[in-house]
Amino acid sequence: MAALPLAKYGLDKLHLFPYYQTREQFRMATGEEPPPFDPSRPPKFWFDPAARQLTKRALIYENILATNEHGKALTGPDGKPYFEQLMILRSEAATVNIPLKNAANEPGAGEPEAPPPLRALDPDEELFFDFGGVVLVRNKTIVDDSIIGFTTQDRAIMKAIARKLNVPV
Repeated sequence: MAALPLAKYGLDKLHLFPYYQTREQFRMATGEEPPPFDPSRPPKFWFDPAARQLTKRALIYENILATNEHGKALTGPDGKPYFEQLMILRSEAATVNIPLKNAANEPGAGEPEAPPPLRALDPDEELFFDFGGVVLVRNKTIVDDSIIGFTTQDRAIMKAIARKLNVPV
């Protein structure tokens, strides 16, 4: 898949499988009742429907965001976030583990989630840390004015204001 025609976008645009924020969203989308939340496993908001038919014991997904044990994105040698592989049991890949979210202290709900598999980056895409350490995807072919700063039009307006106020530029 080619890079999206946006300067930057979230990792959700790379998800290989649907991501269900809530148990109700899962129920509405699939028509199935989600399995009971298991606090001994990490929360998991996606599933691979093909895993149900496979006979392999484990599956390998080539691209997930590399994170530490607290769910924080890791930094590669180039200072950018990166992908790593995920090996997961077929039974895990084939189901979700969505917390009830009925209470603030639901056991297990605050643990880092099982990261969703992502498609490979297009050659025109790269991962980067945005404000607050949020990981986003940058389309390298589109110039984002927010990254560069003031546009030519912005500078012309500021010079016109400066002239009006008799400020030398």
